[in-house]
Amino acid sequence: MDILKGKVAIITGGASGIGRATTSLFAQEGAMVAIVDINEELGGLAVKDVEAADGKAIFIFCDVTRAKDCQDAVEATVKAFGGLDILFNNAGIICRADVLTTTEAEWDRVMAVNVKSIFLMSKYAIPHMKNRGGGVIINTSSGWGIKGGENAISYCASKGAVTNMTRAMAIDHGRQNIRVNAVCPGDTDTPLLRDEAKQLGKPEKEFLVEAASRPLGRYAQPAEIAQAVLYLASEASSYVTGTALVVDGGGLA
Repeated sequence: MDILKGKVAIITGGASGIGRATTSLFAQEGAMVAIVDINEELGGLAVKDVEAADGKAIFIFCDVTRAKDCQDAVEATVKAFGGLDILFNNAGIICRADVLTTTEAEWDRVMAVNVKSIFLMSKYAIPHMKNRGGGVIINTSSGWGIKGGENAISYCASKGAVTNMTRAMAIDHGRQNIRVNAVCPGDTDTPLLRDEAKQLGKPEKEFLVEAASRPLGRYAQPAEIAQAVLYLASEASSYVTGTALVVDGGGLA
């Protein structure tokens, strides 16, 4: 359908899960995609999949908690594709522990990957978007960025920060024609979801049954979240900014 024809997008955490599904969808819709991740093997495979479908993608190794890496990733994208229109800040991790059992190192790591990365990537991306006359930033928050959750103090804190950062950035950059929104997925069939089961010491099958306990009676597939991200990235949402779009099968309801 070429909804994003001619657009240049960066997707952090683009080598797997929601990021990879969004990479594939954006490429199908005509975007040139920079896959930003620390997993070179999966990133390379994602590029091959896009190219096999006649799309355009590059992989950029980047630790999104490091300013130099983020700056270099943005500059490499602009050099490869001539500009930047869309930034999907999707990289994220989760630590399933309460405040008593979360270590300082775990807290710092979750905040760095989930929050600091958005600050850094946006800091270096926005000037290039201004040069293009505008752009779109989508941040991955969570249902737990709106309400609390059990045994996930650092994750809930980080995603709450993402949700409110999104609002603040929308206010700051709306006059530059840069829209900023968040997508708030519920439990989604990704490696991250299965890792939660391990962290909690629960059998994976049992944990996935719990994850499906919501009005639609199932957890999401990454491609379903990618469709919501596509909406926020496209002109279909041209008057939408500063919002947190919940895509959770009715879980918060």
